[in-house]
Amino acid sequence: MRTISRVRSRGGSGRTGDRGHRRPLVAATALLACAALVTGCSDGAGDGGSGDAGGDGGQITLRIGTFGSFGYDNENGAKLYAEYEKLNPHIKIVESNVADGQKYWDTLKLRLSRSSGLADIQAVEVGYIAEATGPAMAGKWADLSESGGADLSAYLDWKVKQATTADGSVIALGTDIGPMAICYNKDLFAKAKLPTDREEVGKLWAGDWAKFVETGKKYQSAAPEGTAFHDSASGLFNAVLSSQPQQYADDKGELAWEDSPGVKTAWGLAVDAARSGITAKLRQFDEKGTWNAGFKNARFATVACPSWMTGIIKDQAGEKNKGDWDIASAPVAGNWGGSFLAVPKAGKHTEEAAKLAAWLTAPEQHAKVFGVNGNIPSTKETLASEAVQNATIDYFGDTPVGRIYSQAAAGITPAAISRHDGQVKTFLTDNGILDIEQRGTDPETAWNNVKKLIEDKIVQ
Repeated sequence: MRTISRVRSRGGSGRTGDRGHRRPLVAATALLACAALVTGCSDGAGDGGSGDAGGDGGQITLRIGTFGSFGYDNENGAKLYAEYEKLNPHIKIVESNVADGQKYWDTLKLRLSRSSGLADIQAVEVGYIAEATGPAMAGKWADLSESGGADLSAYLDWKVKQATTADGSVIALGTDIGPMAICYNKDLFAKAKLPTDREEVGKLWAGDWAKFVETGKKYQSAAPEGTAFHDSASGLFNAVLSSQPQQYADDKGELAWEDSPGVKTAWGLAVDAARSGITAKLRQFDEKGTWNAGFKNARFATVACPSWMTGIIKDQAGEKNKGDWDIASAPVAGNWGGSFLAVPKAGKHTEEAAKLAAWLTAPEQHAKVFGVNGNIPSTKETLASEAVQNATIDYFGDTPVGRIYSQAAAGITPAAISRHDGQVKTFLTDNGILDIEQRGTDPETAWNNVKKLIEDKIVQ
């Protein structure tokens, strides 16, 4: 079995280096939905703007704007930048990150509209890929089906489709995906007289998120003092919605959140969880670090766990809680998160950038990133490889992490996405569910507040 371990990197999710004879791995990309690290929010060459290295013998600098940890860097990642620079001595690669995901996307949109200040490669989170491929932005990107040499057949078909414009251009290449599971604290489950074996735990809620909420109520009736079943009603909302066939958009990709069965299902369950007192009332990835501290202090027993969440648990729960956490199947398969690399046409080195984007997202590099970072790959060959299938995480003991997440990935049927999904999600969670959970706002009032925000802020 292959072992995944992690150390903390700059900016959030933990990353790894070698340890003895066992090759460590680390879990995945913290997503924009999770307020992860992002680039491009200030002016100047250091924030991801394209530029040359200064005329050093024809060497050029390729700048990459990313959020979270894509696992490419030379410090804590798979050292892909150093490898590519060795293969291409005329290339120097600079990656930039800043903290706020929404600001990242807003700034990127502004820079695209001005065709200036852009990195040579820009990461795009799945919640914004429909906007990136939409009529207002589609012409701003290089067509990576015609440049860079990427083998599009290597990627999951639905991942390619998400990045394809109406005229057939492929504006971005898939990095990772976010198949869903449930991570749970075995010690807290035992104290609440719930099963701790992962197969038995999965049976508690198999096939229905409503069973997950009901399990939470059972937990709460016997909960250790000061603990809650789940970390966040907003996190539950995102997890439930990730498994729904219709989310924020209709089948044509047009925003239809208010009438969406998926949104209504996720909202109803999140509201039930919040009002039943089974959540710790935390905001995921809050800047004060209260949510992070909840892992360390064992304040909650479960967290909705896309593959990239495992690294956050390890980093934040810490050594004293090692062995307490395990992973069970989610009630229904879903995909929360996943990203792309795109090449703006306004970049100074679009040809070289397209080649680098294709190389970074090729199956060989996906395998290397998985081996260090644990990101679940979006290329078919890597996803099916023994390295992924047989992977474990040292922090989680003998839990068959690779098998759990690869099986979850096989069950993903992506919903249509609209160009406004990211904004709508933020309004529903941060301005709707969080108000119910933390302030006791009436659900109907909260829903109407969200509706007004969307009507005021989103121009369709």
